[in-house]
Amino acid sequence: MNKVILKSVALLALGLVAVKSNAQTNTGGSGTGPDYTTITTAVPFMRISPDARSGGMGDVGIAISPDANAQYWNLSKLAMAEQEAGVSMTYTPWLKDLVPDIFIAYISGYAKFGEEDNKNQAVSFGLRYFNLGSINYTNVDAQPIGTGNPREFSFDIGYSRKLSDNLAIGVAGKVIHSNIINGAANQNGSTYKPGTSAAVDLGMFYTKELKTNEQTGQSSSINAGLSLTNLGNKMSYGSGRKDFLPTNLGLGVAYNYTIDEFNKITFALDANKLLAPSPHWIYIDSTEDYSFIDVEKINNKSVVSGILGSFSDASGGASEELKEVMLSFGAEYAYQNQFFARAGYFYESRMKGDRRFLSLGVGVKYSMFGLNLAYVVPSGSGIARNPLSNTVRFSLIFDVDKLNTILLPNGKDSKKDPKKEARNKK
Repeated sequence: MNKVILKSVALLALGLVAVKSNAQTNTGGSGTGPDYTTITTAVPFMRISPDARSGGMGDVGIAISPDANAQYWNLSKLAMAEQEAGVSMTYTPWLKDLVPDIFIAYISGYAKFGEEDNKNQAVSFGLRYFNLGSINYTNVDAQPIGTGNPREFSFDIGYSRKLSDNLAIGVAGKVIHSNIINGAANQNGSTYKPGTSAAVDLGMFYTKELKTNEQTGQSSSINAGLSLTNLGNKMSYGSGRKDFLPTNLGLGVAYNYTIDEFNKITFALDANKLLAPSPHWIYIDSTEDYSFIDVEKINNKSVVSGILGSFSDASGGASEELKEVMLSFGAEYAYQNQFFARAGYFYESRMKGDRRFLSLGVGVKYSMFGLNLAYVVPSGSGIARNPLSNTVRFSLIFDVDKLNTILLPNGKDSKKDPKKEARNKK
């Protein structure tokens, strides 16, 4: 398959996340710069939220209370989890209003360990699978050459540990595999090959109790989190070009207020920034217009220089750098820690992608089982339409308060031998 088709399909895959990823120039000659300078990376599916709870809160997740999906948001939270173990499974339709066969599936889990009365460490995992459905391929003459089923996945394993009652850290290693062209399209001497990359995630989580009133049952606390994800080598598809991973720096805060023994509310804010080079534009005096610098000049940067330079490389200076920060606002109301109502808003600058949407969510928990649903309110039109508009995501969560209730019958302590105790009683 020729390079034109390869680049077209690659750009289509990248555009699934960046709603307005196609850059446009300012032809008015006003000298104000281009209208859109969206940052593009390889494997953008790594930045799609796989969690219906956070999805109902505008995609906040760095500092809210931990569950099994913390593996994606900030794995250091897992060392602070109230339950000893948990597993979560999420299904997310993608571009549901246009095609029926594109989806993201995600499963994650963790288990805490340590001393019997102080399990201050956790191991965790996450598996993400992105199915891009069936695609009809054509050659340079627009003749059909077959169909393919592009797909991508990642797998990560993590470790987190409490450093004190208030602070925890975590680290995870991951492998990312991207096969965006396969089947008949990868024939006739094509140089394309699936891309594979390795990366790490780093996280830090801090929580502090503020006030407690034992008489009224009121209490409050604040959480703060930092997460650096997808830090790794570039992705290549065999054409010689290498693209940056969607390395992301996230900061989050959450305020938890317990009204009484039945009611609790949480407010959260996340700020995220892609640590990848910004598109560069140069001014052409003769035409009073802007022209895009060759993308190879960006991709030829090393990973370190690309990440460090991402804080100061925008053509528009500091004001454009600020526009690269994505904001998520969310709230969650809990009744008896069994019924949940959620709402949130996600904001991204018009220049950097223009994703703006309101999300709603509900959840229910019974014993060890939980179900969360998230809905993205339809917004935008045409290329500005959110891929998740009018879509319901759902997550199933299984929490285990005591591992020995699963490992041994009748919830007996794993350190005890039932047969030996029976003999001692005799």
